[in-house]
Amino acid sequence: MIGKQKTEVTDELFRSRLTSIINTKHPLCQIASKINWQEVEENFKEYYCEFGRPSVPVRVMVSILILKQMYRESDETVVERWSENPYWQYFSGVEYFQTKPPFDPSDFVHFRKRVGEEGSEKLLELTIKLHGKSAEEKEVLVDTTVQEKNITFPTDVKLQKKVIDKCLKIAEENGIKLRQSYRREIKQHIQNQRWRNHPKNKKKAIHSAKRIKVIAGRLVRELDRKLSEEKKQELSKLFSIFKRLLAQKKEDKDKLYSLHEPQTYCVAKGKEHKQYEFGNKVSVVMTKTSGIIVGIKSLAKNEYDGHTLPGALEQVERLTGRRPTAAIVDKGYQGSQQIGGTEIIRAKKLSRSSSQYERQKLRKRMRRRAAIEPIISHLKHDFGMLRNYLKGAIGDSINCILAAVAFNLKKLYNRIKNFLLDFICFMYLFKKKNFILHCC
Repeated sequence: MIGKQKTEVTDELFRSRLTSIINTKHPLCQIASKINWQEVEENFKEYYCEFGRPSVPVRVMVSILILKQMYRESDETVVERWSENPYWQYFSGVEYFQTKPPFDPSDFVHFRKRVGEEGSEKLLELTIKLHGKSAEEKEVLVDTTVQEKNITFPTDVKLQKKVIDKCLKIAEENGIKLRQSYRREIKQHIQNQRWRNHPKNKKKAIHSAKRIKVIAGRLVRELDRKLSEEKKQELSKLFSIFKRLLAQKKEDKDKLYSLHEPQTYCVAKGKEHKQYEFGNKVSVVMTKTSGIIVGIKSLAKNEYDGHTLPGALEQVERLTGRRPTAAIVDKGYQGSQQIGGTEIIRAKKLSRSSSQYERQKLRKRMRRRAAIEPIISHLKHDFGMLRNYLKGAIGDSINCILAAVAFNLKKLYNRIKNFLLDFICFMYLFKKKNFILHCC
């Protein structure tokens, strides 16, 4: 059941109103006044049932989720900092300063599952509207990047060792006596993997790697025989992952790179410092001049960049209400010249007969296209897309969308802050000039 704010608030003797202890011209207060919170509550009402225990108010959940992403906090630390920061509490719609956390950090998990990708897109649409006409540009910049998953660098030996550990844990939990646990032997084989490329160790390391795979297969088959039918049905998904992992080979496509994140895939982006990245590909769309993110989409498969354009442009049309007339892309988007009325502009060699004006126009567009690269870097390093800690494919989508939400709000925050600083400087110089004229 959706929670409700208290409508009648009485003055309390020993509690301070937030408006009496903060500066209401602070950028965060200005943003809070610009957001239509009633519309936000109406949009998120459909994700709650009509009956049951009242939930945490929607504004509190949404605002703290945004603050978490803006300031790159974890679920636990953002709740702790909220109880210390009066500006964050004002942003959340609280009237009196509170010293207790608003809810348990685990509620974030349930809220993200409840709203999903659709609810996250509603927040992105809200931040786009806050920028007004700046977000209504006709031309956009499009590029893809990789959002890495929170997994270790995957090797066959590491994954097979995890299969062995999982099998031993399942056997212990269900009281199954295994023919052999192989604990001592496994420990020695793992030690043999150190410096495996050294000529003296290579032969021993290869033998140990084969032996680890054999042991993993034995334990999986033994558990399959000894577990009850009810338990086997409960663990069927996990055992299918085990068997898929043990059956895959070096040259196979769609390999498994993680046991707890099986949807993770390998992306080769041609980076000199990082040849392979393990996670999911993300398509980013931003306005050409103002640099506002108007579309961001997580891709379930490692698709060719040119095939991701239709979905990215449809999302922009859905969030902004208008379709871009032109999309400026790099050479990785080879293919169609036009998609659904949107012209695709990419770097190309112009013929000698083309005019100097056409050359300069294309050069300016391509230089501006490079502006999306630092934006992607900010999304990764400042707003949590560098490493995704949320679980599953739905976690991939939510994390990248919330990063874009935080980026757009931070951009608005900086614009308000710079405007206030410029106004203060102007008033100071104006008064100083009047004082000098008066003295003369």
